[in-house]
Amino acid sequence: MNVPTKNIRNAVLLGHSHSGKTSLLECMLYEAKAISRIGTVEAGSTISDYTNVEKEKGNSIFTALTHVMWKDSKINLLDTPGSNDFVGEVLTSLRVADTSIMVLNAQNGVEVGTEILWEHTEKYQTPTLLVINQLDHEKADYERSLEQAIQRFGSKVIPVQFPLNQGTGFNKIIDALRMVMYVFPEGGGKPAKEPIPESEMQRAQEMHNALVEVAAENDEGLMEKFFEEGTLSEDELAQGLRIALVQHDFFPVFCASAKQNMGTGRIMGFLNDIAPSPADRPGVTLVDGETLEVDENGPSVMFVYKTMTEPQVGKVSYFKVYSGKVSAGMELVNSSNRTTERINQIFVAEGKIRKPVEVLNAGDLGVTVKLKDTHTNDTLCPKGMEIKVAPVELPEPLIRVAIVPPGKNEMEKLMKALFTIAEEDPTIIIEQNASLKQVLLHGQGQLHLDITKYRIEKVHGISMEFERPRIMYMETVTAQAEGSYRHKKQTGGAGQFAEVHMRIEPYTEGMPDPAGLTVRNTEVDELPWGGTLSYYWCIVGGSIDSKFSNAIKKGVMQKMEEGPLTGSRCRDVRVSIYDGKMHPVDSNDMAFMLASTMVFKEIFKQAKPQLLEPIYDVAILCPDEYMGDIMSDLQTRRAMITGIEADGHYQRIMAKVPLAEMYQYASTLKSISQGRAKFTRRFAEYAPLPHDIQKQRIAEYQEKEGE
Repeated sequence: MNVPTKNIRNAVLLGHSHSGKTSLLECMLYEAKAISRIGTVEAGSTISDYTNVEKEKGNSIFTALTHVMWKDSKINLLDTPGSNDFVGEVLTSLRVADTSIMVLNAQNGVEVGTEILWEHTEKYQTPTLLVINQLDHEKADYERSLEQAIQRFGSKVIPVQFPLNQGTGFNKIIDALRMVMYVFPEGGGKPAKEPIPESEMQRAQEMHNALVEVAAENDEGLMEKFFEEGTLSEDELAQGLRIALVQHDFFPVFCASAKQNMGTGRIMGFLNDIAPSPADRPGVTLVDGETLEVDENGPSVMFVYKTMTEPQVGKVSYFKVYSGKVSAGMELVNSSNRTTERINQIFVAEGKIRKPVEVLNAGDLGVTVKLKDTHTNDTLCPKGMEIKVAPVELPEPLIRVAIVPPGKNEMEKLMKALFTIAEEDPTIIIEQNASLKQVLLHGQGQLHLDITKYRIEKVHGISMEFERPRIMYMETVTAQAEGSYRHKKQTGGAGQFAEVHMRIEPYTEGMPDPAGLTVRNTEVDELPWGGTLSYYWCIVGGSIDSKFSNAIKKGVMQKMEEGPLTGSRCRDVRVSIYDGKMHPVDSNDMAFMLASTMVFKEIFKQAKPQLLEPIYDVAILCPDEYMGDIMSDLQTRRAMITGIEADGHYQRIMAKVPLAEMYQYASTLKSISQGRAKFTRRFAEYAPLPHDIQKQRIAEYQEKEGE
């Protein structure tokens, strides 16, 4: 399918859940004669929701790639999930799309999901058109939806169309760009073109003039012609509007009823005539900060934006050709790991159906299979070249659970299945935490984790349960303490003997040397888990040979990895070794390791020990009416509110919240705000645990150790 770059259009469908993206896509495919009948979500017969889990749940979960031919253009269409739990699918699709189609539900207008998605299009500066869908619904309100879009997204939101009779009898759309009225037959399909009624002509003319002004403003030549003649030709209008669309100065609004197949043909025509080709968009940013332009004559560069695993097929890689041509049989090098990959076959996709092609040009989207060492966010380029497309930035996880496997024998199988899913969805993170003795699953929301569990059980045939994850506490000291320990063991032959005198105290950067001790050597180590160990060797007179210093330090480190209070890691401690004894025969490294471990454990508990807990910076975006309930809930979570500020039409609440209190917060916030609030979180610091909770955690640990 050798389509030149200038004739390629890559469009991604975005929208809040139940806005009708998948149904709209079905109509677009039908209008382009890519399918012979329109499938429905309810019947599980759509092209894009083809997996068993999507059919069963009635929701898009994975991005589906389809394509159609429309006039001279090949239009690639990406249907994305509406739930923010699957934001990774949206972000990877936005990276490779050149236009986004934001679908609004005419009953609900601009919803919180719409606002979140709009932020992503702003970040990528993706040219965007809005479609007010479901205008056939009895509660449809075009005017309110349009007004909300202008309020939320600015005056650059400009209607191209308006409905004449929205609601259950909807069948007429007035198009102010073409200055015509489309009248649809019963059941939808190809409309008849009729003159605009006299009663609507003034509004249509005002909208048309606004479109002409937008086109003229973005091109000096068109501006001059507009002033001279007062209007522009259809080709000139298209030229000016394309420039405005690419520069984010124009967000056109269209009307549709996907359920009745009304309005989609006009959207397809706009994509063909006015939406940008990949060559009209800025080049892609590379890891080194340079830019790679979309150029058919450049080096062959393809970027893998999505990976799936299919039974009987194995790894399926979805890619965009960013430069040159990619053809079957070509060998390219993975710029991340320098392995060579042979592209045995390339395909164009129609949902789950893939058709082989020989070549794809710069800007096109395609599929290949069985790449050995190439994963999502990897770049393939010619040998001898260092071209690496910057990876898609994915959000931090918002929720975590611990996994309870069915049994030790199943654990290996379970982990293999989990890592397969994590490769398909990089926003799923698997963490095998040795300190917590748990396998943690991190994701974007409860639905995200529930779908992962469903896939593990249904697709991979492994049962698993979720439980509350433990908290990674840290232990430190707040006072100075000293003590000694003698390790003595006689077992017939050579024995073991070591005596270590130790002082511990809180460590702070720049603190003076320990009082009353003569410092011989100092080591300050940044610990792998955060914090510092400051180790002072203060032996005078050879009571312990300096050759045993490393063994003593190793003994301290061993106990710091599994602290004396709750088995948590220790941090920010200064240890001074100031005296001790050794035996000329029985002293060895092992003896001194054991002695230092025991003395550290004993005096740590005397130095006013303190448990530290992880604190997160949490930012919550919510409508005004939910602020009170959200703030009340935060107070029950030991949160400290650090600020409140207006953010567009929402309020942003900033707080510091202990991780221990964040369990299932995503579900709680969704419930409180009826799904209209969102939050982000980022690790901030470790802070002292309140005394009563510390006492409780230590008692729980001691009880567990006793068992």
